Amino acid sequence: MKQTTTLLLTTFLFLCFSCSQSHQTISFDTFGVQPDSKENASVAAVKLMEHLQSREDDSPLTVTFPKGRYDFYEDGSFTREYYISNHDQDNPKKVGFALEDLKNITLDGQGSDFIFHGRMIPFALLNSTNVTLKNVHIDFEVPALRQLKITAVNKEADEVIAEIYPKGNYRIENNKLVVEGESYEFTPYVCMPFRADKRLAYQRADVAFNPASVSEQSPNTLSIKGWGQLTHTSPGERFVLRSYHRPTPGIFVSECTNTSFQQVTVHYAEGMGLVAQMSENITLDGFSVCLRGKDDERFFTTQADATHFSACKGVIISKNGLYEGMADDAINVHGTYLKVTKRIDKRTLQGRYMHPQAWGFKWGEAGDKVQFVESEKMELVNQHINTIQSIQAVDQPTEFGAKEFQLVFTDDLPEQISEAGSFGIENLSWTPEVIFSDNIIRNNRARGTLFSTPRRVVCENNLFDHTHGTAILLCGDCNGWFETGACKDVLIRNNRFVNALTANYQFTNAVISIYPEIPNLKDQQQFFHSGIVIENNTFDMFDQPILYAKSTDGLIFRNNTIQYNHEFEPFHWNTHPFFFEKVNNIVISNNQFGKEMNWNEAVRTELSAPGSVTIEHDKR
Repeated sequence: MKQTTTLLLTTFLFLCFSCSQSHQTISFDTFGVQPDSKENASVAAVKLMEHLQSREDDSPLTVTFPKGRYDFYEDGSFTREYYISNHDQDNPKKVGFALEDLKNITLDGQGSDFIFHGRMIPFALLNSTNVTLKNVHIDFEVPALRQLKITAVNKEADEVIAEIYPKGNYRIENNKLVVEGESYEFTPYVCMPFRADKRLAYQRADVAFNPASVSEQSPNTLSIKGWGQLTHTSPGERFVLRSYHRPTPGIFVSECTNTSFQQVTVHYAEGMGLVAQMSENITLDGFSVCLRGKDDERFFTTQADATHFSACKGVIISKNGLYEGMADDAINVHGTYLKVTKRIDKRTLQGRYMHPQAWGFKWGEAGDKVQFVESEKMELVNQHINTIQSIQAVDQPTEFGAKEFQLVFTDDLPEQISEAGSFGIENLSWTPEVIFSDNIIRNNRARGTLFSTPRRVVCENNLFDHTHGTAILLCGDCNGWFETGACKDVLIRNNRFVNALTANYQFTNAVISIYPEIPNLKDQQQFFHSGIVIENNTFDMFDQPILYAKSTDGLIFRNNTIQYNHEFEPFHWNTHPFFFEKVNNIVISNNQFGKEMNWNEAVRTELSAPGSVTIEHDKR
């Protein structure tokens, strides 16, 4: 009996020891910075990283942050050279947390505010596996964007009076407004106009900020003359001043596996809220890009997309988020075409990154499956799928910082693929499944969501509330943005769309716009998108265009409810609820319309064979 008791006790102690070893916890304050101290937490972040990288094992470890405010400054922070998809490649960059080459790490902010100073990337995750960030609010003390609140309009003097927010950090130079950050400055030249209720202004997209003169009437109160906005502007409106510069995202993820963000909020970033590239399996649960509540003086959040996924694979899950006030989409998922610049032999090509904001990072690796597209017609070349045998940079020693690559393939290439034509290379291996569910997208510029992946996409149970442009876009472009690719399996269901499309932007032909960029659509023989189901959604409409589709084979629009209101005057150039170009196998069935539909006018079809569109059992 004594031996049995001793054995049980030994087993219990062993298990306790094993558990303590299997998941450890450390506190950020042990690295020298307390919450709410206003001390430079960047120094402590560097010490933390040194500790994490010195670990001798990969057992799970949680870093907790005692709840409070932490201030991170450029001085003492990480300095890194990063090449980030869809951002300006300004280097070097200052980084708050450079989480590199880690495994099984959780950072738990416990509801803390992480406030950054200057031009910084708050979090960068590179070459890491099983990293989780949770319970953190990310913001900047002095954002680059500025907001003008119109307080008076004087038409006789061609003048508006406006209060600037946040206060201070500006100067007037040669009758121009210069925005001063903590480590940079710029002159804004474009703005986003908002109504007093934080909705973007009706029919006013990307208003130029080019007044004849700006002067200071009193501290933080400006007199703006010769702006050309007098006929549109009234007291109470806000104009968010900006440029199109994207130097630093809020969170950067590159070449990571199994990354998770839980209850993370980005209140501001001078690029995208989160951008991930060449990474596998990413989960966002309660991730938000949003204001600090309804009483927040700011109307803006990020300079570009809330979230952006470039050349990722596995599964992207984005759920339970709030996305508002950003200057671009809530989510954009795509790959990047390389343009064929040289045919070397029957199995070797050179290909180049073409967009000025997408280059310098890994494009593919040996074993990846690829296909080829003819750019003018956006058609696959001979349905030919090949495999990369080797890939190496041409203009740099490695892919780091490279724009051009030499690719050797395992099989012979179709004869027509060469620099004599216009061809793109698409990496099929780095394409993800996407689940985008139970999110709110509201009061943002441009578009709500963009999906460009051949794998399954489920977009469900979301609220699209006054997106300024199209709510959902399925794109594909090997001519300008060079963002792949064709969608093959998309389910859009149980969403609510409230008065989307109050202004015009690129690709925004309807509330749901299926719009690949195809310069020579007339001669195209193959359809681009396919396998799309739009069902059980509710559309609250003030205007006409519900659905636009181009080069699509297989689209079902069924069991949807369309309601009409008078919040805005109809204005869109597309006066047809359904507008189709070069389509086949389109079915519209069992929808409920809040008004009588004249189907001779409701559906417009171009460049399509007779019988391409079928209408069944639709009723008022």
